[in-house]
Amino acid sequence: MTRAYKNLVVCGGNKGIGLGITERFLEDGYNIVVGTVDTDYGSTLDQLKALYPNQIVSFLNCDVASVESIKHFYKQAFELLGSIDVSVQNAGVIRISTLDEVTENDWDITLDVNTKGMFFCCKEAIGYMKAVGKGGRLINTASGQAREGFIYTPHYAASKFGAMGLTQSLAKEVATYGITVNSICPGIIHTDMWDYNDRVWGQLMGDFKPGELMDSWVENIPMKRAGTVHEVAGLVAFLAGPDAAYITGQAINIDGGLIMS
Repeated sequence: MTRAYKNLVVCGGNKGIGLGITERFLEDGYNIVVGTVDTDYGSTLDQLKALYPNQIVSFLNCDVASVESIKHFYKQAFELLGSIDVSVQNAGVIRISTLDEVTENDWDITLDVNTKGMFFCCKEAIGYMKAVGKGGRLINTASGQAREGFIYTPHYAASKFGAMGLTQSLAKEVATYGITVNSICPGIIHTDMWDYNDRVWGQLMGDFKPGELMDSWVENIPMKRAGTVHEVAGLVAFLAGPDAAYITGQAINIDGGLIMS
């Protein structure tokens, strides 16, 4: 099967789910520009360039809480790639705290990154896709919390419900340009956030020893295991491919059956 597109931009693509997406698309032959606020990606970038010497692999600064940073990043990415065929909005933050401890700053940074930043990344990507005129794919990383809010994260849940809503709105507006917009809703995925979630939620929810809380959550999954970043990346690759050309405005769960709606 011939893939329709070859150039990917992914914001938040240097670790966790984002790195899994980056690795999968490189395996599929894409050129990739990754946006990140981190500065310690040197060894990762060197390894990827060594593995894929005939493809563009570039990491550039992009602070998705800043509209100007987003504009600058997409301009650089377009100049490097020549077109932006697929754009994955994966950058996100989560802050876990009780109702009494949630601050205005917690709300601002969470919504700025997870919802407003996602929108402006989509806006820039769509502009470049329309300019080239060959359609495109946008995939937004929402969360299981776009389906069901969880305790101690009202701001995160709100931001992810918002991500799902903006996905639907944009999908309706750009469909006639051959651009699809979908979101994915990962559940419990084994990433570098695993220990943080286990520790912080565990402290707030009771006397859990390290590892016990996440293990108890996994027991509630019908498949009795956490997902992997490579499984999430596989879903993103499908949505970017020709077999998903008639899918748009959807939010697809990938959670082992934890939420069936």
